[in-house]
Amino acid sequence: MAKIVFMGTPDFAVPSLQKLITSHEVVGVVTQPDRMAGRGRQLQPSPIKLAAQAIDVPVYQPDSLRSEESIEPLRQWAPDIIIVAAFGQILRTPLLNLPPQGCLNIHASLLPRWRGAAPIQYALLAGDKETGVSLMRMDKGLDTGPVYARQAIPIKADETASTLHDRLAQLGARMLDDYLDRILLGELAAEGQDDTLSTYAPMLKKDAGTIDWSQSTAQIDRQIRAMTPWPSAFTTWQGKRLKVLEAEPVTSDDVPAGEPGRIVIGPGSAVVLTADGGIMIKRLQLAGKRTSAVEAFLRGQPEFIGSQLPS
Repeated sequence: MAKIVFMGTPDFAVPSLQKLITSHEVVGVVTQPDRMAGRGRQLQPSPIKLAAQAIDVPVYQPDSLRSEESIEPLRQWAPDIIIVAAFGQILRTPLLNLPPQGCLNIHASLLPRWRGAAPIQYALLAGDKETGVSLMRMDKGLDTGPVYARQAIPIKADETASTLHDRLAQLGARMLDDYLDRILLGELAAEGQDDTLSTYAPMLKKDAGTIDWSQSTAQIDRQIRAMTPWPSAFTTWQGKRLKVLEAEPVTSDDVPAGEPGRIVIGPGSAVVLTADGGIMIKRLQLAGKRTSAVEAFLRGQPEFIGSQLPS
């Protein structure tokens, strides 16, 4: 049975850790330090720390892994392989070379497409028809190492980053179950990536959610779904941030002509006009208020209909 160190931080990594613990010896878990979160700004452990504690696996939370001293705890664990899933830090060469079997990354895209920190969101923003998970042997580049296996899944028309994240997290765990033993036995060769086909998915910033209503309906629909749940797609109404949490595209045949950003009554609810149709808002949140269905929002703010949102 292989000795494994697992490195991960968010919810995406949890199914893979839970799968590993059933078939291999996980000697330690490395995750990011506890962070301040929530309205009370309390220190919160990462989902992986909680998962590791639940199965009584030792946890190490370094601020960084740049120094020889910082990787000494991993050296003491003497892993055969290190498995990484959305850890959140760049691994340097001394750490990459520490385990005999190297470091295996579970990446949420079909590499070399969407290398980087936000592959799920960028696949949705680009309107990709499919995405998937790649098992990759890590090197010093950013998601540039050779790939052992890829598995694709279709992206649904109403897919959000949240729903796609959950499906890919489960796919990554299944792929570990299917391929890890063959990788450890040397039965599965890793193939180099074609760098000419690479695309980059950098870390999202909060302003990535700003909606430009002069864009096409398809572009705005993809943005709303890609920004769910974070940072949320948003606009401004009456000087306050207005999050669009759930919406549906509407064709130009179903809405009147008008300036992009104008809010009109459309099929079923409030519709914001776009360059070539509209976006029917279903759920939203005004700054300082609770999330509400658009029907409830309109009862309290009927002046919303007819107003103009910025483009």
